[in-house]
Amino acid sequence: MNISQNMLNNILLNFEKRNMKGYFVEDIPQLIKLIKELVPENSIVGCGDSITLEEAGIYSIFRNGNFIFLDKYKKSLTKKEKREIYIKNFSADTFISGANAITEDGKIFNIDGNGSRVAPIIYGPEQVIIVAGINKIVPDMDHAVHRARQTAAPLDAVRLEKTTPCAKLGYCIDCRHPERICNSFVAIEGQFIKDRIKIIIVDMNMGF
Repeated sequence: MNISQNMLNNILLNFEKRNMKGYFVEDIPQLIKLIKELVPENSIVGCGDSITLEEAGIYSIFRNGNFIFLDKYKKSLTKKEKREIYIKNFSADTFISGANAITEDGKIFNIDGNGSRVAPIIYGPEQVIIVAGINKIVPDMDHAVHRARQTAAPLDAVRLEKTTPCAKLGYCIDCRHPERICNSFVAIEGQFIKDRIKIIIVDMNMGF
């Protein structure tokens, strides 16, 4: 285990205190097994952008299995068709995504460009599954924001082929560039519906 058992226990307990369910898996095979247990076949599944899910092959499970997958990554999609998928995500049985940071006291933090990832996490789908490697764990919200802005966002800007300053510099200068992707800063601190949000921590460095 790459994090201490005591820290892990505290994080999982803090999720529970916030009406969310935490899980811990050691590797990708365990992750895939757990996701298959949590997501019933023939259900509607939406997703948010996530290098973590891509690295783990999670999208392929839903593309190739018996699921109704709202696949935003189809290359033939027009902007209108992609927006229709974003709206359908609110009615999905399960929405699955990554996270920019997980705090030790059980909060989930994400930065989003157009809100299509964070919005369904907040409201809509019956079940939300967040997958995060141990590299996403930070002490508190200040560290979460710093990690998202200075580590995740610049790398994501490069991936998305943006022309923002961070894509060129490798760090955030809080720009007002028209292609800025740091538009929505969302911290999830709890839920009304018990265990609607499930967080799976993987004992690996995954995504950015």
